[in-house]
Amino acid sequence: MYLADRLHFPYGKLEKTELAEILKKLVARLINVIDPKIVVLACNTATIAALAELRECFPDLPFVGTVPAIKPAALASKTGKIGVLGTELTIKQPYIRDLASRFGGGEVCGIAAPELVEFVESRFDSASVDEKRDIVTSYLNRFRAEGVDTLVLGCTHFLFLLDEFQREAAPDITVFDSVPGITHRIEALLAEQKDGETPCQQNRILLTGPAAPESSWVSLAGRLGFGLSLLDTISNVDA
Repeated sequence: MYLADRLHFPYGKLEKTELAEILKKLVARLINVIDPKIVVLACNTATIAALAELRECFPDLPFVGTVPAIKPAALASKTGKIGVLGTELTIKQPYIRDLASRFGGGEVCGIAAPELVEFVESRFDSASVDEKRDIVTSYLNRFRAEGVDTLVLGCTHFLFLLDEFQREAAPDITVFDSVPGITHRIEALLAEQKDGETPCQQNRILLTGPAAPESSWVSLAGRLGFGLSLLDTISNVDA
């Protein structure tokens, strides 16, 4: 069950306390709608802003956060300069610099890329190969100018362009993301749960906001074979 929060997008422009309150209300609604075994915050910004508060507010529900992959990037860096590409909120938080210092990293070069988030959200499907390469290269050139040799994609939107980043960054910059660590954590939590299998329901995209889904969401749900519902118009996932 994937919740796409159209109502409050983009998260990167919100204040930390404001975003935490939004997420607490959304999780409470999700508990009523789907009663999840695990909630994954598939967003670096949301994780940095609210993971601790969500765990405190919902102590019986396991949360998996999407933490920027600073540790492997810091350990791999030879220049001591780590690039982090993220939202405004992620980049301005001391969290990423604290992580780098804990793992022996030196200087963190953070670049906020709200326009790249918007590109992925609204233009990715229709953009040409050249457009995708050019927008990725524009950021890599800025990191190269700072002497960065490892780059952390600190926003899950950017994973849509992972292939482009890896191809254009080689051979002098190594790109890191959080997917392997998150996957392993989810598998471990599921293995710990002893209440048996849950009957499989249809995979579904849940959208916030009162308006009918845009054609892009209808198209995506169709390609994935997912159901599509407005969160505010259903009392449970089968409604």
